[in-house]
Amino acid sequence: MNWIIPLALLLAAFWTAVIVSWMVTVVLLPVAIWAVARFYLRGDDLSRYDGERPGGEPPPPSDAHFETVELLQRMGENAPKGPRRQRLKRLREAMDQMGEGRAGDAEIRAVDVAGVPGEWVLAPGADPSRRLLYLHGGAFVMGSPMSHRPITARLSEIAGASVLAVDYRLMPEHKRLDCLADCQTAYRWIIDHGPAGAAPVATLFVAGDSAGGNLTLALIAWARDVGLRRADAAVALSPATDATLSSPSILENLDSDHMLGPMFRPFAKLPKTLALWFGWLTTGVRPCDPRVSPAHGNLDNLPPTLVHASEAELLIDDARRYVNKARAAGSPAELETWHHVLHVWHIFEDRLPEAQAAFERIGVFLESVAPRRSSGESSTPQSLDAG
Repeated sequence: MNWIIPLALLLAAFWTAVIVSWMVTVVLLPVAIWAVARFYLRGDDLSRYDGERPGGEPPPPSDAHFETVELLQRMGENAPKGPRRQRLKRLREAMDQMGEGRAGDAEIRAVDVAGVPGEWVLAPGADPSRRLLYLHGGAFVMGSPMSHRPITARLSEIAGASVLAVDYRLMPEHKRLDCLADCQTAYRWIIDHGPAGAAPVATLFVAGDSAGGNLTLALIAWARDVGLRRADAAVALSPATDATLSSPSILENLDSDHMLGPMFRPFAKLPKTLALWFGWLTTGVRPCDPRVSPAHGNLDNLPPTLVHASEAELLIDDARRYVNKARAAGSPAELETWHHVLHVWHIFEDRLPEAQAAFERIGVFLESVAPRRSSGESSTPQSLDAG
């Protein structure tokens, strides 16, 4: 019977250790999760770049704006249901259909961009040596050169440029950084290739919207860092610049953003710490990594950059912070905002006067930083029909 007391003491010690270990885990695990999010995933506090918001009474939106909002609401009501994979497939098809037949007089030419599918969009008179690389939006999970032809065709027209739109790899079939890698491939390629084949670029622009705006801003920083030819200018339309989701407008504009608000609302309920972990685990990249969050990167020595955003959208503070930080770093950056309008309202250029005005501003900007050659200027332009 002498063994009973030592056994009891041993069992008591064991269960005490188990209980203490469990209590330590319960207390420390949440602290560890928070600490990783706060000090490893969130990155620098960008609130010092918030700047002042425009004051005064904003002008009323056009009648076409309300019609477009109603169109979006009907599309939301008819959104596909079912398993996630099938739903995403149908959403991609529906988004592509939005661009079908909306390229105007522009010629569309399919092209292999060093293994990345793409297309040249050539408005009448487009200069083959004056090129614009366009990166479409779609939250990195949908969108294509076809879906964004209303934008690329208009850009080719107002810039007098040959526009190359690339069909970069999408999530979730591919990794988040695969999207950027394909855009990097296209950037290298367009420097030496035009619509008719190998030929050096004379003028180079980079542009994109939403997710593509994010890729645009990440791309111009990458090109600087690896020593490639600098773009003459960049244009980012409603760009996502901060994957840490720290911008105040992400929550403040949930009701006023008729495009992104309904999709983001369920995600907005997540605590900030969990949202950061979710972003990290789903992409494999820290949310504050400049490759996915250009606003967290080094923004000096960048090309002239024009950013458009709506004061009503979730990403307005992403745009504002990026531009203010770039200007503080000495890079020429400009933010132009519109009131009321939709996220990437430019895609409705054929019906929204606000979009038509936005493209006029883009045309003025591109011409100011890289004027087109006059008809009498000596040059040896490459024929679009050569090769």
